[in-house]
Amino acid sequence: MPRFTVHIRDEWLAVPCRDTSKTIQWLGQEALKRYIKNKPDNGGITAVKDTRFVVRRCQGLGLLDADDTIEDVLEDNDFVELAIEGDTMSPDFIPCEPGYISLDGNSLTSTDLINLGRGLYKIKLTPEAERKVVQSRELLDTIVKENKVVYGITTGFGKFARTVIPVSKLKELQENLVRSHSAGVGNPLSPERTRMLLALRINVLAKGHSGVSLETLQAMIQAFNASCLSFVPEKGTVGASGDLAPLSHLALGLMGEGKMWSPTSGWADAKYVLEAHGLKPISLKPKEGLALINGTQMITSLGAEAVERAQAIAQQADIIAALTLEVLKGTTKAFDSDIHALRPHPGQIEVAQRFRSLLDSDHHPSQIAESHRFCDRVQDAYTMRCCPQVHGIANDTIAFVQNIINTEINSATDNPMVFAERGETISGGNFHGEYPAKALDFLAIAVHELASISERRIERLCNPSLSELPAFLVNEGGLNSGFMIAHCTAAALVSENKVLCHPSSVDSLSTSAATEDHVSMGGWAARKALRVIEHVEQVLAIELLAACQGIEFLRPLRTTTPLEKVYELVRSVVKPWIKDRFMSPDIEAVHRLLLDQKVWNVAKPYIEKYQTEYIPESRPVSPTAFSLDSPTKCTH
Repeated sequence: MPRFTVHIRDEWLAVPCRDTSKTIQWLGQEALKRYIKNKPDNGGITAVKDTRFVVRRCQGLGLLDADDTIEDVLEDNDFVELAIEGDTMSPDFIPCEPGYISLDGNSLTSTDLINLGRGLYKIKLTPEAERKVVQSRELLDTIVKENKVVYGITTGFGKFARTVIPVSKLKELQENLVRSHSAGVGNPLSPERTRMLLALRINVLAKGHSGVSLETLQAMIQAFNASCLSFVPEKGTVGASGDLAPLSHLALGLMGEGKMWSPTSGWADAKYVLEAHGLKPISLKPKEGLALINGTQMITSLGAEAVERAQAIAQQADIIAALTLEVLKGTTKAFDSDIHALRPHPGQIEVAQRFRSLLDSDHHPSQIAESHRFCDRVQDAYTMRCCPQVHGIANDTIAFVQNIINTEINSATDNPMVFAERGETISGGNFHGEYPAKALDFLAIAVHELASISERRIERLCNPSLSELPAFLVNEGGLNSGFMIAHCTAAALVSENKVLCHPSSVDSLSTSAATEDHVSMGGWAARKALRVIEHVEQVLAIELLAACQGIEFLRPLRTTTPLEKVYELVRSVVKPWIKDRFMSPDIEAVHRLLLDQKVWNVAKPYIEKYQTEYIPESRPVSPTAFSLDSPTKCTH
């Protein structure tokens, strides 16, 4: 019998379905019945039939129409999320009354862009941005009026740059450009990513160097604020001359052509979606088609999501590794501040400090640490001892890439550039995506290592000869397999990442009849960086589950206060593994904790308090510390 896993608030519920011709509305109501049954107060719900809710996929976050049949939109064992009206919805849903971010083309950050993608804010322009846009457009109108020959304004494009177009055909020229360049393939970007793409293109146009009219830019802003989002296929850009195919699809919907999505209409013809929100299609003026489609915004918007998720998982990787070290009865000595002062990379120092703030100390005593204080091990395996060095470079790489992405977010990347103060347009190469492409390849390589070392720690947790715990972290081994295949999943994801980490930006294929004879392949760099990061999140989710399961075998001993808080968070969504059960929902639930940064939020106050209150000093070496003269003594 097909079954579906539904996430409601903080619970995961399995819902069997004998008849998949039933609707999504039925599935939601069945899940609500089970949710109410599990709650002493019915979860505050008076009647299922009167409860309004929305349902979306957990993978891809796409909203599902309540009237769709299950067999048309879901597969057996799919995961979906149900959000009850009136709840504080997860940030991927569009809030009812978002605030505003004022765009000027110079001050948007990757964090801002993520929040715009989630629908937490609407957009407006600053007065200075409006002035620059008007000034830039006036110059272009003068060029057209005076019949000057300028690339992309009164000429064709690429190989046709020397073909002069009559003034009467300039509108058709721009429309044809958008239509012909809308040649992408593959699945559409999610609504969140399309919002990011549209917001970023608006931010670039707000700089006033693209020549778009204020009327057109305001129409784009109105579409963003109404969440009218074009169908944008994820594949088809070589990353120079800009992300032409995806941005063309973005512009095509704004012209009222192709497909478009909004929360109220779902997918429909673009002109009907715009009409339903009281909006008119954009009518392109000279150069406006080129202004809408030329730039690195696909690479950069996906790159912004990648770098923000990378930063979140890197922070939480330190916490998860610290918990594993406790379970495996490791020593804190490798995180001594004096060691890391001798190799002062910022990321390494930061990671070591986080480990010290979480593990056994005068601030946070650990009964587990005390239980093996005088064991006969001299030092730990590299996967525990070298976390500051391995996790540290990931932190430093993320900071490096974030700087490049934030610079790119506020850069004018189209062609030709309009310089109103100089009274001229200049052709250049700012559309080339090499900067974000190279940075995102570097990001994927660095963040992958968090999963690579995590998988080795999972092996140590599951292997009884290394962990001193039951094989695969379960009692009655043989009857139960425990974490055996969860470790295989982690190994599979790490192996897949090794292939994905091959840099895309080392490749180039000449396009546009050798006019665009060196390209960045940055679109693939961004997409595979996101896939690598998702795999890293999933591997670390498995490690966190395994480490918490390991804690069960060390009870009644307790670890430090911050790590106990992390354990309690995990146990709020996943029960201990007493005997074998369906494991995928557990992994998905903990993955969601990591996506929502809840593991970081639980531990962060303790980390910050340690950093502000504890200043390490040079100390004499303890007589019980590791030494060649006393190899059997340790400070475990």
